[in-house]
Amino acid sequence: MDTTFLLQEIDVIIASTKLSKEEKLQAICDFLESEISYYDWVGFYFKNGDKEELKLAQFTGEPTDHVIIPFGKGICGQVAVSNKNFVVQDVTAQDNYISCGWKVKSEIVIPIFVNGENIGQIDIDSHTANTFSAKDEHLLGCICEKLSEIL
Repeated sequence: MDTTFLLQEIDVIIASTKLSKEEKLQAICDFLESEISYYDWVGFYFKNGDKEELKLAQFTGEPTDHVIIPFGKGICGQVAVSNKNFVVQDVTAQDNYISCGWKVKSEIVIPIFVNGENIGQIDIDSHTANTFSAKDEHLLGCICEKLSEIL
């Protein structure tokens, strides 16, 4: 994975004056899913107003029934409460996992902070178990930091 190249391309998307915020988020989903072979589903969840839940925003991959996720439920819901990255190398080993499809074997979720508040997250599902590394965590953490400037 060429992290430098990927982050440069993300910078181009974020800096675009022709795209709305929503179009930038969608472009990031599409780009990551197309560039990283084991990123099979890429999406953003954001806090749903004043409710203790997340709402699905832009994504690339198979449609999911999990449009609303209560805080604390599943990997995404746990990140909304813990404010920490969560890497799951084998989803079958997680008690509090919400299945998004039988093909999903691993998942990584990184929170997005704006002014110190967890406003949402990027969620990646992979059809390959034990696939995420520190490089993925670093890449996605950098993307979330960059996004915090436009969200």
